[in-house]
Amino acid sequence: MILPDEFKKRMSEYLGDQYDAFIATFDEPALKGIRLSTMKVGHDDQEKIVSELQNDIKRVPWTSCGFYSDAEYSGKDPYYHAGVYYPQEPSAMLPAEVIAAQPGEIILDLCAAPGGKACRIGEDLKGRGIIVANEINSERSKALNRNIERTGITNCIILNESPDNIAKCLPSFFDKILIDAPCSGEGMFRRDPKAVKSWENYGPMGVSKLQYEIITEAAKALKPGGSIVYSTCTFAEIEDEGLISRFLSDHPDFEIVPHPEIQGISHITDGPMNGCMRIWPHLSEGDGHFCVHLRNTSGAATDYKIEPVPSRGAIVDKEVACMLKFLSDFLAQNVLDDIKDKCSRQVMVQGSGIYLMPLNSKLLNKLRIVKSGLFMGEIKVTKTERVFIPSNSFPLTLSREMIRDDSAVDFAREDDNLFRYLKGETINIDLSDEKFSGVKQKGTVVIMVNGFPLGLGKIQNGTIKNLYPKAWRLV
Repeated sequence: MILPDEFKKRMSEYLGDQYDAFIATFDEPALKGIRLSTMKVGHDDQEKIVSELQNDIKRVPWTSCGFYSDAEYSGKDPYYHAGVYYPQEPSAMLPAEVIAAQPGEIILDLCAAPGGKACRIGEDLKGRGIIVANEINSERSKALNRNIERTGITNCIILNESPDNIAKCLPSFFDKILIDAPCSGEGMFRRDPKAVKSWENYGPMGVSKLQYEIITEAAKALKPGGSIVYSTCTFAEIEDEGLISRFLSDHPDFEIVPHPEIQGISHITDGPMNGCMRIWPHLSEGDGHFCVHLRNTSGAATDYKIEPVPSRGAIVDKEVACMLKFLSDFLAQNVLDDIKDKCSRQVMVQGSGIYLMPLNSKLLNKLRIVKSGLFMGEIKVTKTERVFIPSNSFPLTLSREMIRDDSAVDFAREDDNLFRYLKGETINIDLSDEKFSGVKQKGTVVIMVNGFPLGLGKIQNGTIKNLYPKAWRLV
């Protein structure tokens, strides 16, 4: 691979006798990985799922749910569309592991697209707390939204904002902030040859100023006692240790938190940068990556009391009643009761859409919002009635146990019916077949792949009308 002379000279001076081994990795194939959803796949079932996808089962050592892959995933796999796994470069799995999201926390992923790290954070929150995923590029925020929906995360707010406006509107708001900063991309050279051209145009010096502005604004949005996890996919010290050194000098109320428990990576264990982490491609099985956990020491973290969604009126009650009637056709009673309870505190009707909001939207009034909580669906008003049209975001939040036995239509991953469903086609099942014998004759059903929900359909005597969204269908 042809690399910039300036890059090779700098790395030769930095690495010394390790340089030859380092530079040889750029002629090796880039590593691939998949990360299983911690919300959909329990730890004990991970290897079983991976064995269905590929031949080798080899864990990524620095994360609890990642595996190296020996296949190129095309996006046509039903497991992918059910949010069971997310294709992700192995090194990119480190930052979300370091941030270690806990249920109930309020976390910001400041540079979130395409969403792999935000999805992991949302999964770890287990529906409690809030993940705010921000992407300043409006086109990339659409891909972020799709990945959040596919994963089945219910408590996510997606913003299309600048870091300074988030800090201005939500000062001292977040328990934790993840910054996977835009960088010179040196760690991506062997994965994407275009990264070399970008480096030649911009280089480490060109992006370090932006990186510092981002981390400085993030500090303003962090609660006392909160944490920032900063990462890049570059080797340049000016973007990594050098930037962190400058930040700590300007912000003496922050410190580095070491993570010696995380295996498979290189830890700096002495000096002022003790606790910084690196993935070197000649020392670990991953592309270049830098990561550091910073903690604000100015005081204990404070609990932010999330204001409830404003009380709803009679019109909203009618919309909610229409939605609940639809959901009662296929949800288990305890799940329906839980949604009823959430509607008393979290429901919001915007236009014809019904949302379950994790916080009072007044807090977001001055921010550009891409997604507000969980979009349940919309109400279509006819001359005679209200009709609820469900989103496909909602069924992807479900598990098999949440669905009535007579409303679950489950197929094996290789079944052609799944591919017809994902293409938007009508499918047919034989209700006399033993595996479908308990399915109802008429009403709403959930289409599943080996117990993982994919979407909804309307069944009548074995013929299932497809309700999979047109925008999501395979072509």
